[in-house]
Amino acid sequence: MTTPATDLRGVVVATALPYKQDPSAPAGLAVDFDKYAEHCDWLISNGCHGVGPNGSLGEYSSLTDEERRRVVQVAVEAVAGRGKVIAGVHGPGWHQAQKWAEIAGEDGADGVLALPPTMYRASDSQVVEHYTRIAEAGLPIMIYNNPFDTKVDLVPSLVAEIAEIPQVVAIKEFSGDVRRLFEIREKCDLDVIAGADDVLFELMVDGAVGWFAGFPNVFPAESVRLYDLMRAGQVTEARELYQHLVAVFRWDSRTEFVQAIKLSMDLIGRYGGPCRPPRGPLTPEHRALVEAETKRAVEALAGRAA
Repeated sequence: MTTPATDLRGVVVATALPYKQDPSAPAGLAVDFDKYAEHCDWLISNGCHGVGPNGSLGEYSSLTDEERRRVVQVAVEAVAGRGKVIAGVHGPGWHQAQKWAEIAGEDGADGVLALPPTMYRASDSQVVEHYTRIAEAGLPIMIYNNPFDTKVDLVPSLVAEIAEIPQVVAIKEFSGDVRRLFEIREKCDLDVIAGADDVLFELMVDGAVGWFAGFPNVFPAESVRLYDLMRAGQVTEARELYQHLVAVFRWDSRTEFVQAIKLSMDLIGRYGGPCRPPRGPLTPEHRALVEAETKRAVEALAGRAA
């Protein structure tokens, strides 16, 4: 089991990143660091246990190096010790990911989230070396299994090898295969973190101890309530709440998840805003679906509160 010093559990929000119009910035969009700080503060104030800057939802791959570092600094400043900051340190090679982990440590992050090598179908031994090198930065590591984007599947047997690295304390499981949780737990003692919003209920029933989450950008208090109910074993009440949210949660597992979550933020009166390339606007059909499913979730939650 992990110690308090390396505890990466809880509802940690993969933060969406706001932009503002600026002709001199990449694609005419500059990061709005003031809005981002306010958003991180809002999430923590609504009960979330931490934030995850520079994840895929944070469009890390569309940022300049300077922007990417500043995002973590702003998150650390905004959270101000009230929760965890788990910085994404994804990179094509270990030398890049290790550099981002070192910088995250310098800037006050509590831990890092790390994909295997991106843009390359690495072998098992190369994946283990990737994480071994990241570990040299000294921060607790949550490994991230996203075989759809990386084409590298961290299957349970490989997870067990990686788990021998002392700094590796958790895995964000995004394969969608809820059967893996038990096999991972049979082979090693890593904390299993739900990595996709639309399998949260199933993974937590089976023993997941955290949620690295997308839609708490939209519904933070309700998401923490759902997580707390599951952790307390109040499954019937949690199921009732989850069924009101799961339709919109499914967007977290779709290609357009960043645009969908940002649109949902706009719909509830927060600021989501546009994305940088390669992400363009939602199609009219997708936009209508997100609008309808967000509206249904909001109305259902309002009905529960009445």
